Amino acid sequence: MIVFTMVQAAVMALTTNKLRTILTMLGIVIGVGAVIALMAAGQGAKQGVTKEVSGLGSNLIFVTAQRNQSSTSGSSSSSSGSSSTRSFNPFSLTTDDAEALKGNSLLPYVEAVVAQYSLDLESELTGNGRSTTATAMTATQPDYPSVRSYEVAAGRFITQDDMTRKASNVVLGAQVATDLFDSAANAIGKEVRLSFGPFSLNFTVVGVMEKRGAAGTGADDTQILVPLTTFQAKVPFGRSPTGQSNIQEIVVKVSSGNKIDQTKAAITQVMLEQHDQSEDFTVQTQEDLTATARHVSRTLTILLGAIAGISLVVGGIGTMNIMLVSVAERTREIGIRKAVGAKRQDILLQFIIEALLVTIVGGAVGVIAGVLAARLANGQSFGTSSAVTTLVTPFSIFVAFGVSAAIGLFFGIYPAFRASRLDPIEALRSE
Repeated sequence: MIVFTMVQAAVMALTTNKLRTILTMLGIVIGVGAVIALMAAGQGAKQGVTKEVSGLGSNLIFVTAQRNQSSTSGSSSSSSGSSSTRSFNPFSLTTDDAEALKGNSLLPYVEAVVAQYSLDLESELTGNGRSTTATAMTATQPDYPSVRSYEVAAGRFITQDDMTRKASNVVLGAQVATDLFDSAANAIGKEVRLSFGPFSLNFTVVGVMEKRGAAGTGADDTQILVPLTTFQAKVPFGRSPTGQSNIQEIVVKVSSGNKIDQTKAAITQVMLEQHDQSEDFTVQTQEDLTATARHVSRTLTILLGAIAGISLVVGGIGTMNIMLVSVAERTREIGIRKAVGAKRQDILLQFIIEALLVTIVGGAVGVIAGVLAARLANGQSFGTSSAVTTLVTPFSIFVAFGVSAAIGLFFGIYPAFRASRLDPIEALRSE
């Protein structure tokens, strides 16, 4: 009952000067809202990367090329002839490496292997009197749909005959086909022209991939896929000066999930033999990629939360400042209360309740503002090529709200303690 009475008194005291109370709460509102919104951005980035890695397919191992340092220095780091020829190659992987992983007795659990060269680009693709933007071009091999668990919606995918003839055929992502031809079926057999940088290439559409949307990576529906040999023949940097076929990545599909680690170790051994024990490549599983993404996202979330937390501290300092002003203004009131029997702990509790009330109400409003800001930001590109993903978690709400209450308690103690120590006689004399 005493606490309830004190809460009522605190509400009356705070509503006496509404503008000052609102301005005091504003710092807490901004701080809590910022913590929730920025943590939601960090969690959304983590979820987005995890979903993107999962959308690549299942039971996959990625052998990724590294830039050959000797290509820039002009000398090879290895004394072997094969490594010397690789010194002219801007990438450390070639199609020979991919072939070494196919049908290898050391790799009994390898189901399929695909070599590919991917270009992230904002290129103009024209066809049917229209134009659209292709965000990526992937030069790949016939087993790509099997490895990526990615089905053809209309027509067919790249065949071995396309590879042998270096055919100017292309398979479109679902969104590209819709933009140019309205539907997947209408696109089959049509001509398209791709322009990027100084290059301009003509292709015949032989297939359209299924729509992936949120289930796949961001570029799945807006990419185009061409035969790897065609790319290497038509684009100069597809081959090295020595005639080797450059690739950026080899994707290996493993038949069983519990054989991934074993196969990863075996692939590493095979690749080391291919590269004369030079580890100029990276072998990663999907779990490796996800773990790295989670670590980066966790660090990002902590950093963003810490930045937003600064505004909460500033809001807490503002709360303490206003409470000190309130103590100074109500000195006579404190003296009267002490004169009629109020104890020090009663005065202390009174001002702590006022500080808590300001920060708790401000925290509640901040939670609502932060959640709304996160939802409004979700899916927005803000002038960039990729949309922002936000994810508000109960943990972030609990942390933000709990910190706001703790700040009210921490920054309210000193003003309350100062009020409780006032001498009643001196307080009654004050004007």
